[in-house]
Amino acid sequence: MAQLERDAADSLGLTLYELMQRAGQASYELTRALWPQAQHWLILCGHGNNGGDGYVIARLAQAAGINVTLLACEGSKPLPQEAEQARDSWLAAGGTLHAADAAWPEQVDVIIDALLGTGLNRAPAAPYDRLITQMNTHAAPVFAVDIPSGLLAASGTTPGAAVIASHTLSMIALKPGQLTGKARDHVGQLHCDELGLRAFLAGETAPVRRFDAQDLARWLPPRKATSHKGDYGKLLVVGGDSGTAGAIRMTGEAALRTGAGLVRVLTHEDNIGPILTARPELMVDTLSEQRLEQALAWADVIAIGPGLGQREWAQKALKKVAASEKPMLWDADALNLLAINADNRQNRIITPHPGEAARLLGISASEVESDRLHAAQALAKRYGGVVVLKGAGTVIASSAGEIAITDVGNAGMASGGMGDVLSGIIAALLGQKLALFEAACAGCVAHGATADAIARQRGTRGMLATDLFELLWQFVNPEMIQQ
Repeated sequence: MAQLERDAADSLGLTLYELMQRAGQASYELTRALWPQAQHWLILCGHGNNGGDGYVIARLAQAAGINVTLLACEGSKPLPQEAEQARDSWLAAGGTLHAADAAWPEQVDVIIDALLGTGLNRAPAAPYDRLITQMNTHAAPVFAVDIPSGLLAASGTTPGAAVIASHTLSMIALKPGQLTGKARDHVGQLHCDELGLRAFLAGETAPVRRFDAQDLARWLPPRKATSHKGDYGKLLVVGGDSGTAGAIRMTGEAALRTGAGLVRVLTHEDNIGPILTARPELMVDTLSEQRLEQALAWADVIAIGPGLGQREWAQKALKKVAASEKPMLWDADALNLLAINADNRQNRIITPHPGEAARLLGISASEVESDRLHAAQALAKRYGGVVVLKGAGTVIASSAGEIAITDVGNAGMASGGMGDVLSGIIAALLGQKLALFEAACAGCVAHGATADAIARQRGTRGMLATDLFELLWQFVNPEMIQQ
């Protein structure tokens, strides 16, 4: 971002101070729009360019008649030139600097967090950690300039204290750390202002892509009136050991509801009756070596893992599936078995949650979560194909170097079976001739966007994986969203 700012300024004949003024202006205007009745703003400025934005905000707010209290953190080095200019302009306009340890005013309507910006790569030190804690325990809403202080822009991790903002305004472009990891707990509502650089940015290629429900139309055009079930894929779903009929049934039904032409389920014989009773549109049979060979020859796409278990029955099935060159998805116990017998293949999507990703990489789940983008890329390099690293801000990475974050989903998805449903959605899209990376991205977006629609209707607590079947049709038919 620092290099992008310099390049943009050079290209458009701007100074970095002029860009800082634009950032301050955008922050001021959005704060006024969000809290028009706020009469007293407390602005916390760090000893860097993020603090420089804060000085610009303070000057504009005071000029508009708002009561401003500004606390400034001192540093061992001089302020950056642009931040120094902004501070001098604040002082020249009659502003006052209060020390970082000064008492806070009794009445504060909104707090502006301009302490630490996107360059932070470690836990905040004193006095920043104390100020962050004060912000988080204060009743006033917090507006974060560029990124909540303490949240790492590259990874979304919080190695120490981190601001819990009501709103965050990202400057120029979004950062990965605002979308994944701990981001959802800290950014509040996320906004972005390009600071007038849209024309310049049009020539830049972002290293990470962000997808949400508005992108579904690019992957899922309306169907032709003359199409038939053979056009939309024959999907084989393998899994469901004794006692786990629910997992494989949810995967199969999710595939049907995403538009798969035909779905065949091979499972433990005990599961056949319950699955057929719950969803008669599924073709269900006992998983045996002969039936698996026949089904592999029949299928266009294969999904294996939900409810599979890890006993010999499962290991033999996975070995047989692994010999196929057809597009496939591995989830759940297929991933646990893959961690034992690793291989690299380009025709596969794997969909680990952080615990499974940790086993696949031979590290801890906390290490995976400390840098989700790096973990997803490491998985793609080691295992090939495409990786879906599930969680808040799901990361999709391919061995070809593509990487994306899906900006959908909510805490209601923290319940059993959600991963089984996702597997069925993605596998169905593979059968509808989407490439592996596209199917993974589109599937994750449809999955999360559906859950968001349910959360808007009735909240996040108590959401079931099968609840998604009620509204999934809206998102796999994106032309319906636009009507």
